[in-house]
Amino acid sequence: MPELSISIVSHRQIGLVQKLLSDIQRYCAGTLVEVILTSNVEEQIPFEASDFMFPLRIIRNLAPKGFGANHNAAFRLARGEFFCVLNPDIGFSMNPFPVLIAQAKTENAGVVAPLVTNSAGVPEDSARRFPSPLEIIRKIFGGRSAIQADIRQPISHPDWVAGMFMLFPQRVFRKVGGFDERYFLYYEDVDLCARLTLAGYRVILCFMASVVHDARRSSHKNLRYMRLHLASVLRFFSSPVYRALLRRASN
Repeated sequence: MPELSISIVSHRQIGLVQKLLSDIQRYCAGTLVEVILTSNVEEQIPFEASDFMFPLRIIRNLAPKGFGANHNAAFRLARGEFFCVLNPDIGFSMNPFPVLIAQAKTENAGVVAPLVTNSAGVPEDSARRFPSPLEIIRKIFGGRSAIQADIRQPISHPDWVAGMFMLFPQRVFRKVGGFDERYFLYYEDVDLCARLTLAGYRVILCFMASVVHDARRSSHKNLRYMRLHLASVLRFFSSPVYRALLRRASN
């Protein structure tokens, strides 16, 4: 049985996926992993599951699903004690999983993430405070909500970590119900971290492990993605989860 189940979703990103799978094979031989790859749109897959030394299951969606729906579907197939959500544009230069799994085994751990850097080694804003309407307005005018964490410390506890890399104890992900599938894209990571926090679990950013993010965000500047982002923002701020966060902060 695998210790860790990894869920990856491709949106015509199969070249990035192939590189990520190669990184997993190259660096993560010491971890018993299985990978569940979801092809969310029609695309040619230039490899077979048998090309890799770890179990690889390939799912081809008949119709596109949202971020949360895809990863929840993968979770239902997962056999590992831990469940990891990975974006295709993540790359490895080490095996990040042993130290992340060690943190995920600590008391009340809800989700664990590594330090995420760009290709130049500069830390990205992958860990943040919970947003507020004022934060959103500030961000529109060039402000930042990222936590300026001290990477000399082994761990920190941000409010939420980005969905590009999230590692959960399987029992915790199941207990809180996974991702809220009403968020098609954006804010499903914020919502899930909020629900974990409200349930008494900790969000952990672990600086002892790092990964590289090959960000390619130009396509997300079009009108469709802007509408999806706005819809998710409005959903979150009108949700019972956000109201519960406000009550918790006022106590």
